[in-house]
Amino acid sequence: MRNIILIFFIFLLIGTGSPVVCGEPLESASFPSLISTIKIKTSVDFCGEPVPLNDPEIYERLEKELLLFAWNRSQVILWLKRTGRYMPYIEKMLEKHGMPDDLKYSAVVESSLIPYIRSSKYATGLWQFIKATGIRYGLRIDSHIDERRNVYKATEAAIMYLKKLYGDFNSWTLAVAAYNMGEAGLRSKIDFQNTRDFYHLYLPMETQRHILKIVAVKLLLSNPEKYGFHFEKSDFYSLKPFDTVRVESSGRVPLTLIAEAAQTYYKTVRNLNPEIRNRYLPAGSYSLAVPEGAALKFQERYQRILSEREAKAKSRPAVKKKKGPRIYVVKRGDNLSRIAEKFRVPMSRIIKWNKLRTKTVYPGQRLIVGR
Repeated sequence: MRNIILIFFIFLLIGTGSPVVCGEPLESASFPSLISTIKIKTSVDFCGEPVPLNDPEIYERLEKELLLFAWNRSQVILWLKRTGRYMPYIEKMLEKHGMPDDLKYSAVVESSLIPYIRSSKYATGLWQFIKATGIRYGLRIDSHIDERRNVYKATEAAIMYLKKLYGDFNSWTLAVAAYNMGEAGLRSKIDFQNTRDFYHLYLPMETQRHILKIVAVKLLLSNPEKYGFHFEKSDFYSLKPFDTVRVESSGRVPLTLIAEAAQTYYKTVRNLNPEIRNRYLPAGSYSLAVPEGAALKFQERYQRILSEREAKAKSRPAVKKKKGPRIYVVKRGDNLSRIAEKFRVPMSRIIKWNKLRTKTVYPGQRLIVGR
């Protein structure tokens, strides 16, 4: 019986045409074979610097990265969809600073365009800054705020760092390699091996693969149709429009209060401001993102809610702190009767408070003699 039911469903899916979901027929899959996918017939460059595909080793290594990415189609689809959310800003900033557009593909390899992602080495955010480097390039990173998770500030810091590295190495390929492994480490490899050609440097395998991963991503994302990824404009994720408000306080401010002033949800405030690490902001001045339209009269609502909470807190009766129990450490020669007499407490209470089974006490024993 079970086999008959299975055959029936197979017949429905295959024999009657395309599968249907929510009343809409699904498009049949159509994409090139993996063998044809990895054939590279044109010259390839990164930031205008040629990738030497005439070298069989380099060709094989790029082919490997392209094959692994092309096989993982679900990951490439997510990359493409997320580009609608973040790439316009990254492209704008690169153009503003006169830097190659290809650098945007580094962010895809670094983080899969996920702002809050963290590596096993604690590199964090879209551009995978470690703490020391992030702080060096102006990012606030502490127990309350981690601006590596702020796409805009992290992108500005990454551009500053990459620009500095290009100044050091006079090559965008080497600059990105240094970004991955550290400039001191790359410089020592260059000096020891006496070559500045990235593709002939013996480097940690992660860095050797890193550049070719970025090149493979460039090939895939710059011409997705060639690899069987067909998107309409509505398929891309978009960034929700938002307003920016200034929040200032002399004490810590719960994010629930900010959400109330912005007439939105706590979750929305956290999602719009991934750099905030706790449920509140410490004293200070902050620029926060809120839903579009929420900036209108935000300050008026914020100050009113803040005043109401402060007034409510002042109106609460002061709570007296309970004193802890009085403790006595038994000395040599003490007995329970003398201790009770000394502290003017019935011996029965001392026995009860300390849950004593006998009246025998010993030096060093801690007894509750008052509450």
